[in-house]
Amino acid sequence: MADIATREAYGKALVELGKKHKFYVLSADLADSVKVDYFKKAFPERYIECGIAEANMMGVAAGIASTGVPAVASSYAMFTAGRAYEQIRNSIAYPNLHVVIGASHSGVSVGEDGATHQCCEDIALMRVIPGMTVISPCDAIEAAQATEAALLEAKGPVYLRLSRPGTPAVNGEDYKFELGKGIVLADGKDVTIVATGLMVAKALKAREILLEKGIDAAVINIHTIKPIDSELLTTYAKKTGNVVTVEEHSTIGGLGSAVAEVLCENAPCKLTRVGVNDKFGVSGPSNDVLAYFGLTAEGIAEKVEKAVK
Repeated sequence: MADIATREAYGKALVELGKKHKFYVLSADLADSVKVDYFKKAFPERYIECGIAEANMMGVAAGIASTGVPAVASSYAMFTAGRAYEQIRNSIAYPNLHVVIGASHSGVSVGEDGATHQCCEDIALMRVIPGMTVISPCDAIEAAQATEAALLEAKGPVYLRLSRPGTPAVNGEDYKFELGKGIVLADGKDVTIVATGLMVAKALKAREILLEKGIDAAVINIHTIKPIDSELLTTYAKKTGNVVTVEEHSTIGGLGSAVAEVLCENAPCKLTRVGVNDKFGVSGPSNDVLAYFGLTAEGIAEKVEKAVK
């Protein structure tokens, strides 16, 4: 199966959901990039183009949601979590309105767009907002189901973190997404790798490299970063006594920090955080930028091996 971007699956899922459910989709002059142009073509009467005015878009989304009809507001992660933070906090989250924020082009894999567009702070910003659900799907199958769950199951505001490049399929067609529930993709006894988003597929490849070196690593997909699956994380921390988190995000405030909070309270053990270490991004081809930050299967395996030894 060809690699499919989670933003692509998100856009197509909105069309399928739009056939059965009433909601509005908003964009800020990036409908094609964030893939809500599919919805725009299918349901033009329920699509609102807000122009390059993300803060205003969040206000419009809040107004729609205040009538009891869900709204989906889409743009780049940097422009949603960053530029429109105050409106998300005060206009959407404070009154606990059901707005799904589709945040595409997250992390450093945006590549050539450079540091100004590479958002590695959004998980930290969004998970600290009271009542905000934060989801980071790992592949197209998970992204489509996460979009449905965000619209039909979640209560209040949802931040859905999506990626620009295509990702290999991690899940099969029988996959079932559950909000707040982590997934054990591979069992292991020596160390637990906890990954999210694009890094899940790379963590699985890192496991193969580690097996050749005699290291048996468990791999867990944490697609819902808030609320996080504390029970599963605690179980595996106690089982292996060594946890490595992997994310395409700053190591400050993201998945690594969320896991650290759980483990400190429930199962103190050795923890290593792999991600972007307090740096801004760099411009270049997506794979080269990921390699620069050590966010490859080989880079992850190297960090895990060091943590184990």
